[in-house]
Formats: sequence, structure tokens, C-alpha cells
Amino acid sequence: MHPVMDLPTTTWPWLALALTFIFKVAVAIKTTRRRQRSAAGPTVKRRPPPLPVSPGVPLLGDLPALLIKGPLALIRDHYTRLGSVFTVRLFHLKLTFLVGPDVSSHFYQGLDSEISQDEVSQFTIPTFGPGVAFDVDYATRREQFRFFGDAMKPVKLRTYAQLMVREVESHFARWGQSGTVNLKQELEHVVTLITSRCLLGSAVREKMFGEVGTLLRELNDGMRLVTILLPHLPIPAHRRRDAARARLGEIFTDIVRSRKNGRNDGRADDDCHDILQCLIDSRYKDGRGTTETEVVGMLVAALFAGQHNSSSAATWAGARLLTHTKHLRAAVEEQARVVARHGGRVDYDVLLEMDTLHRCVKETLRLHPPALMLLRHARGSFSVRTRDGREYEVPKGHAVASPLVIHNRLPHVYEEPDKYDPDRFGPRRAEDKAGGALAYMSFGAGRHLCVGKAFAYMQIKVIWSHLLRNFELELVSPFPKTDRNAQC
Repeated sequence: MHPVMDLPTTTWPWLALALTFIFKVAVAIKTTRRRQRSAAGPTVKRRPPPLPVSPGVPLLGDLPALLIKGPLALIRDHYTRLGSVFTVRLFHLKLTFLVGPDVSSHFYQGLDSEISQDEVSQFTIPTFGPGVAFDVDYATRREQFRFFGDAMKPVKLRTYAQLMVREVESHFARWGQSGTVNLKQELEHVVTLITSRCLLGSAVREKMFGEVGTLLRELNDGMRLVTILLPHLPIPAHRRRDAARARLGEIFTDIVRSRKNGRNDGRADDDCHDILQCLIDSRYKDGRGTTETEVVGMLVAALFAGQHNSSSAATWAGARLLTHTKHLRAAVEEQARVVARHGGRVDYDVLLEMDTLHRCVKETLRLHPPALMLLRHARGSFSVRTRDGREYEVPKGHAVASPLVIHNRLPHVYEEPDKYDPDRFGPRRAEDKAGGALAYMSFGAGRHLCVGKAFAYMQIKVIWSHLLRNFELELVSPFPKTDRNAQC
């Protein structure tokens, strides 16, 4: 029997009194310690350990390695050696990389007052021009993005889908029964036709296509690695870029002025639904309309981004399909089934039913994202925690990078990450859920999700829907991993 049970009944009052006394003493001690801590000031929080930093070389940092290895190999090497959070130095610039969904939340979800694009995106100003994007304050830029968002709503996309189908059918009608074509050049051409038609209208697309296409290539060629650090460096590529931007400004100013003044110039009735008209009709919150300079800059930015990114993605989508018979066959069978169910018609609603083709494009963009990495500037310090529980503080003033090409191929998120497997996004697998909302980054996420995402998917699907239904394609020359040129 427990000893307490043997105590005589006269002992219980004294035991209760003793316990009460002990309890009061404990409370008094705790209260005294709390007051002492308050008098001493706030508790000093333990600072996270310093970020892993690549040693580099004096003054130059990692610049020599960057020039020798290239950015992709450099990032991969540091990720393998230093982990998912690390810093490299390029001259005076400190660039911190965040790799993976676990450490990327603040990068994509943080407020612009905390983590901004402005300071690291100034290199785009010579390309896009004055009055738009990163040449204006955040509030103005946000409203300009809203204009594009309004132009990309489903009701607008329905009209664009019809325009895309017409352009694709017209372009590929020139192909014969057999032959060899350069896939990259053909898709660049048709994407430029689609983008200029949806942006500028039929008459402008007919008159200006040849020169505008050449000028866009000059803009694209002027976006070099050195451009990020020294956007105004007087190298030949930058001089050609500046000349091309000036000429595009002249062309588009005349187009905008003509449309604003109500001159028809032979444009089709459905031009009133193109993106140019949306931008002209847009109003800022204070009621003022867009200026000619702003509309021209937004047209250049949209045409540049749409042409370059979509043609690259369309080319890679074809190269991947044509080298993976299983998925090519599945996409062809889906086209026959879906389009036949709608009487041969292809429009916005029919495109939404093409799940297999959509997964093929999505998987292509996972492996070959349009941007190598996204950049931000830390306006305040913030903490990140890695998968293995390590916590680091990214200091105020650092440039911060999210390398999409590594992010989208993490083995703890995607099984066999270097394998082309569109079925990973099927309803039974959906591997991107392993990393949550930040697992798939090809179009950004959070506050900076690309407003043209649906437009990009749609035009790539329109192109490959037509090709898969009307041609038997095969790859007749190698498609090197380091080269975007392919022939089929």
C-alpha cells in the first residue's frame, strides 16, 4: 500500500498547508524573475548563422567562373556544394540564390516594399523604353499590369483563340505534302504572326511584319549576360538594340496615333478586340488615359516577351514530342478524338479540353522555363528555413535570385526530374503538389504570376494541335541539348 495512505487523518491539514506554502513561493519566484527580465530589456533573439558564401576571387568574386562555366553550371555547382541557400559575389554585387519551394515563399509572396524587382530590373529599360515597366514607380507599373490582365480575361482569350487559329492555318497551308523545315525558324515566324495579329490588328500585321520581326530579333540579341550588370555598355549588340528600339517606337507611335485618331487603315472589324485597343481604352485609377509613349512601351514589352518566350517554348515542345513516341502518339490520338467530337472546330473551349497536349506543354516548360532565373532586391532582411531545418537570414541590400531551371528539377519534388514525363501532371500523380504552390515556377507565382500565362499556353496548343492533326512529323536531324535549333 502507498505510504501516504497510511498517514493518520490529523496529518492532512498540515500537508495541505505545506503544499499551499510551496505553491505560493514558486509563484513569487516566477513573478520576480519575470520582473527582472522586463527591467533588463527585451530578450535578444539568437541571430541565424551567416549565409554560405562562394569564396570566388578577390574583387571579381565569381565573375571568372561565370564566364568560364556559364550561369547554369555555376548555379548547379554551388547548389551541390553549399545547399539551397547561398551567396555569390559579382564585383560589388552580392547575389543570394534561393533554390526550392521551402525557401522561396518570401521571394514570391513578399510585398514589393519588402522584396522588389525595381533595383534588379533596370537593365530592361533600354529594351522596353520610357514610361513603362521598371522605368515607372510601383503603383503605376501595377496599374499597367492590370491593363494587361484585363486584356487577358477569358472573354478576350476567346477572341484571340479565333485569331490564332486563322494565323496558324494560313501559315502552314504554305507547306507542301513533304519536305524538311527548320522547326525553330518556322515557329518563330508563326508565333510572331500570332502575337502581332493579337496585339496590333490585321492591317498592321500585314504591313509591318517583316521589319518588326527583324527589329524584335535585334532587341532579343541585345539582352546579354553583361546587360544585367551594364545595360548601357557601348557594345555592338547594345547599339543595335537601341537602334531597333528607336525604330519600333516610330512604327508603333504611328500605329497608336492612327488608331486613336479613328483612322481605319483597312483594319478588320475584330481589331476593336485586339490588345492594342484594350491598352488605348485603359484608364488609370485617377481617370487619366494611357499616353502614346506608354502604349508604345507596353506593346514593345508584350511583343518582345510573347515572341521570344512562346517561340522558344513551342520549339522545345515539338522537340520533346518528336523524340518521345509514347507521348506523341497520345497527343495525336487526343487531337483526333477531341476535335472530331466538335465537328472539326478548334476554339477556346475545345483547346481547354486538350488535357494531354496541355500536360506535354507544361512538362516542356518545367524542363525549359522561358527565364533562367528571376531576380529581386531585398529591401529588408528576412529569414528562410531549409528542408533540413537550417535557418538563414538574407541581409537587406542583397540581390536575390530564384533559378527556375534548377527549381523545376529538384528530385525531392519530382521523381526522375530530368525525364520528360507529361503524365507526372495527370490526376493520379500530380507530382507538383509535393512542393505545394511553389513547386512549379515556369510562370512565376504569388504576387508576380505572369499575366500572359493563359495566352502563352493557348498559342502553343493552337500551333501543335494543327501540326499533329495535319502532318506526320519526324525529327530528321539531332537536337543538341545546348542548341535550340532543330529540324523536322
